[in-house]
Amino acid sequence: MEIRNIAIIAHVDHGKTTLTDALMRQTGMVEEGVSMDSNELEKERGITIYAKNTSIKYKDTKINIVDTPGHADFGSEVERVLRSIDSVVLVVDAQEGPMPQTRFVLKKSLELGLKPIVVINKIDKPASRVEGVGEDVFELFLDLGANDEQLDFTTIYAIAREGIAKASMDDDSKDLTPLLDVIMKEVPVASSEEKNKKPFVIQPFNLGYDNFLGRLAVGRIYDGIIHDGDEVIVKSEGKEARKGKITKLFTFDGVTKKEVDEAQAGDIVMIAGLSDIFIGETICQNENQEILPAINIDEPTISLNFLVNNSPFAGREGEFVTTRQIRERLEKELEINVGLKIDFSAADKFKVYGRGELHIAILLENMRREGFELQVSQPTVIIKEEDGKKLEPFEEVTIEVPNEMTGTVIEKLGKRKGNMIEMKPDNGTTRMIFEIPTRGILGYRGDFIVDTKGEGVMYSRVIGFRDHVGNIDKHAYGSMISKETGKALGFSLYNLQERGTLYIPANTEVYEGMVIGNVTKGDEMTVNPLKGKQLTNMRASGSDDAIKLIPPIEITLERGMEIMKEDEYLEITPKSVRLRKQALKENERTKAKRK
Repeated sequence: MEIRNIAIIAHVDHGKTTLTDALMRQTGMVEEGVSMDSNELEKERGITIYAKNTSIKYKDTKINIVDTPGHADFGSEVERVLRSIDSVVLVVDAQEGPMPQTRFVLKKSLELGLKPIVVINKIDKPASRVEGVGEDVFELFLDLGANDEQLDFTTIYAIAREGIAKASMDDDSKDLTPLLDVIMKEVPVASSEEKNKKPFVIQPFNLGYDNFLGRLAVGRIYDGIIHDGDEVIVKSEGKEARKGKITKLFTFDGVTKKEVDEAQAGDIVMIAGLSDIFIGETICQNENQEILPAINIDEPTISLNFLVNNSPFAGREGEFVTTRQIRERLEKELEINVGLKIDFSAADKFKVYGRGELHIAILLENMRREGFELQVSQPTVIIKEEDGKKLEPFEEVTIEVPNEMTGTVIEKLGKRKGNMIEMKPDNGTTRMIFEIPTRGILGYRGDFIVDTKGEGVMYSRVIGFRDHVGNIDKHAYGSMISKETGKALGFSLYNLQERGTLYIPANTEVYEGMVIGNVTKGDEMTVNPLKGKQLTNMRASGSDDAIKLIPPIEITLERGMEIMKEDEYLEITPKSVRLRKQALKENERTKAKRK
């Protein structure tokens, strides 16, 4: 059977997973309702977090498909995948057109010499602009230095949700056959008799984990036929070659793993038995075979500390609360999450380096759902020194807002050292592109939602390390801190809400040193949220009316990481996310400030 390998790439929410699901349904690989986004967090957030493999069968050909994440924080997933496939299907929204992540994934694909197939999706949108988007995509190819062959790409028009694809807008099509036919025509065949005769060589581009089998390597067989039980040599640059044995061999059949005795060149397989295998290493048959080029992964941009929860409410909700348990969980995460780096050298804390706030937030969300309880420090940007120069990460931020809100956004990002490089008004909205230090964008998303009344759209991608820009003046709010432990009362909160914004509703349990809101003036304010109304036996006309509390701003993981200050921790348990001061007592905080 012939094998073809493709990846589906796009910006977040342009329809990659929907298209993959529709292809699997049409070819009979899955039932109605089964989706590639199987992880609970992926379903809730509507985004793909982990690159996943599937396969479909069409006209006696096996087509391996890798569905990739569209969010910039998971860019390291995309880069690795592109090395193992022979073509990409670039999905672009018919209304939004190319977005920052479209640019990022397409640039990587073109650099590797891949020739993309373009799918303009959601052509049924009322505001779709198919011709304009087609031109935008062509311009993007030119901008990114595509060669003549890559510029001669095929465009397909689709409504992935309904499972329809057309070769031209006027065609009458009822399914995705036009897209499948283009894949058959454009994507080179990965398998051949000639390759099968060579000694086998595999390069893992992803890792998996199984409680019984341990670490699993997902990789492409470039040459040869591999068998279950084969003795192998593992090689990597700068390391000594080591021996291993394949104990289980799987290929992908739809969304499931299928155990096989052998697999041929061109196929994508999952291997068990190599407990210390890493992404980009070469698994081969003989010691004299050459090492395949290493797979580079973009370096982390932010860091923060993970610590044991030591708040007064510690241990109430979590099942796993000790340093040892947190260490074991983080070590397990390193097995599969290659965008992450962790320093285990300190006894009481673990320094975690990640690709962005969302990258870390997803890890924390998974941990709390598994029953872990911990606290984290404020995320800080990684500063590097090269040739005596201080460097920091920069991001390209694309913003779309209604025209009347552009002034506020430009002013706020200007204060955060953002530099506008493009501004395009379009039918009542304006698209702006800024280059800004990651430090400047940390903590801005919450303000952006308020400033644009929820109507703005903001995307960012890391563009590399540049010269440090010096001090960034963000107008930060002060913290409103509880000085008592107990249940917060509505009467007290009613009086406190005039001083700022509350993070808790009435009847919430609080402790001394917990941050219960922010104050618009001043650095911080210590308050008593337990104070009740002074009771008398006299009725006062008008003053006994029901009190009205403004709904509080709920502290979520991402919001907590955005608004927390340097001297605060974010306490994370299976049921709660709380902000607290590192020093819980007011006199300890005063002493710390004097130092």
